[in-house]
Amino acid sequence: MSSTIQGVWLPVVTPFVGGEVDLEGYALLLEHYLGLGVSGIFPLGTTGESPTIDDDEMMALVEATLAVVDGRVPVFVGVGGNSTAKVVKTLRALERYAFPGIVSVCPYYNRPSQDGLRQHFTRMAEATDRQILIYNIPYRTAVNLDNDTLLALAELPNIVGVKDSSGNLAQSLDLLRRRPKDFAVMTGDDASFFTMLAHGADGGILAAAHLRTAEFVAVHQRMAANDHHGARAIWAGLEGLVPLLFREANPMPIKYCLWRQGLIRSLECRLPLTKISPALAGELDRLTAVQTARQAGIQARAAE
Repeated sequence: MSSTIQGVWLPVVTPFVGGEVDLEGYALLLEHYLGLGVSGIFPLGTTGESPTIDDDEMMALVEATLAVVDGRVPVFVGVGGNSTAKVVKTLRALERYAFPGIVSVCPYYNRPSQDGLRQHFTRMAEATDRQILIYNIPYRTAVNLDNDTLLALAELPNIVGVKDSSGNLAQSLDLLRRRPKDFAVMTGDDASFFTMLAHGADGGILAAAHLRTAEFVAVHQRMAANDHHGARAIWAGLEGLVPLLFREANPMPIKYCLWRQGLIRSLECRLPLTKISPALAGELDRLTAVQTARQAGIQARAAE
């Protein structure tokens, strides 16, 4: 695998206040997560509401990300779409910025064949020297990048890995068995994080890691140290949280939690996303209260 593509990467949310990107709040958010030990930052993913971000905002977010991160961890920018020519144009527009790679989702809605997917990512690889992580998430794109196609693309020198959200554990495990030595597999299926690590995945690009970040990081660290029992014990405390964060459209539940914690000034998303239901908000509040009380008890016992 690539030595830099491992651990817990954060597909960071984009905070908005009054309909505008809150760049000041975004910078504070990045510092917060860098302090918690994330291994990479992924701005302008779908968790960052990239479909609603215009070109000027995209450039401003890239500049802000690079200024804050300042080389401390890799930055892979989300650059994807269902028009190959437009994606290539965006890649060229970003050439003036120094960051190592991109994450690019499979073209959505127009349902290309495997040959179309192969040609799409080949054109991208030919248009940039940056590293490319392919993002396969069929339940959102309506097309699955099969392992034969992905492994053919892995022969291109700058296609270095995948954010695997195939939703098919058999496919994911087959990929782990067959991948080339330096090809990174990062799960994007948050609920499968522990399972995928146990089978040799390199880490995860996890929206859920906006919450209880240090524990997600600790799961990876324990697994890397072959402490599977220790990792499983930590993961057991996270399993109840992950499904709640995806019960309604991401990133609405995550933004609600971040707002409740005071990490962002507003819980707003851009239309067509709105906000979570009162029922889900109540569940998230109750779970957070229980976890806060449990953590306080642990800290009190440690101090005795």
